[in-house]
Amino acid sequence: MKIIALDYGHAHTGVAICDPTGTIVRPLDDIDDASGTTGLKKIVDLARHESAKAVLVGMPVLLSGEYGSQAEQTRDFIRLLEEALELPVISWDERFTSKMAVSKGHNTTSSRHSLAACVLLEDYLGSEAYRRLNGGDSD
Repeated sequence: MKIIALDYGHAHTGVAICDPTGTIVRPLDDIDDASGTTGLKKIVDLARHESAKAVLVGMPVLLSGEYGSQAEQTRDFIRLLEEALELPVISWDERFTSKMAVSKGHNTTSSRHSLAACVLLEDYLGSEAYRRLNGGDSD
């Protein structure tokens, strides 16, 4: 099942996608102003073009496990996505994804935002939540 992952940021949103088997994750170009009209249209067009079955959005959770002001902005973005897409929109804890992306991305031309989206998607694909969404298996 193809899933698009978004590492949401007000100015730049990192984007990644997996192959239909959920095995290979690759970064895509960032989307600027993803919560604006043009940015949302790009996400909708990408989901349609790639035949995505879900969109995963990184939720910025504080180290304490609480949600801060950035999480509220992300929730607003998720609401916009839910209105624009006819797909499930899933939020996923993104703690440490940016730090892990920096350590992985030293030999790439992809942005740190899209690399963070890759880390987010890889984490989700290894989870029980993904197996349940995908009908109990990874095909």
